[in-house]
Amino acid sequence: MTSPQSPEGPAALQHPRFARAYARAIVGMNRRGGAEHRRRLLSGLRGNVIEVGAGEGSSFALYPAAVADVLAVEPDDYLRSLADLRAKSAPVPVVVVAGSAERIPARDASADAVVCSLVLCSVADQGATLAEIFRVLRPGGTLAYYEHVRSASRLLAAAEDVMAPVWQRMAGGCHLNRDTLEAVRAAGFQVTDNERFGFAPHALAPPVAHILGHATRPD
Repeated sequence: MTSPQSPEGPAALQHPRFARAYARAIVGMNRRGGAEHRRRLLSGLRGNVIEVGAGEGSSFALYPAAVADVLAVEPDDYLRSLADLRAKSAPVPVVVVAGSAERIPARDASADAVVCSLVLCSVADQGATLAEIFRVLRPGGTLAYYEHVRSASRLLAAAEDVMAPVWQRMAGGCHLNRDTLEAVRAAGFQVTDNERFGFAPHALAPPVAHILGHATRPD
């Protein structure tokens, strides 16, 4: 299997400082509720799964037994090395590969489900990424998403707009102000369930708007 790179080139996908900071921060995020969010996200999945932007592998231990195997795609070298270690103790077979969300190393209609967990905020092109997910999902397949999104508060949303350019440079390309649910619908998916809630990723941070849900590729 090949490991294609983003059109921006492999160097654009490496964020060494942010990757190390994220690997440390995710421990607290999971303890405060992130792990339970992922457990709910993955519940009910089965068959062949692709996880896009697998990070350091926080989701691996939470996959249900009905999942036959997981292809975990992660572009960052440091996070992928951590994910490789976690894959060895996962309850289902997990193969970790290099690759980008815009060019998923998988055949057309080969996945029963695709998982995106805190990924669609940071991809360079949401539309291109969701088109790739649509391509690799079989008709009737599931997109499982868990993402932070633009605030529903006009005041907070305006603050996110102001902070977004600086935050992107600091946080590995992360966008604070994306309307990801609308992007999922615009890509042709049918949303089957969606929950919106506030969640503080850090102990001293205010709650940020998140969505968690599932959508299907139409037959």
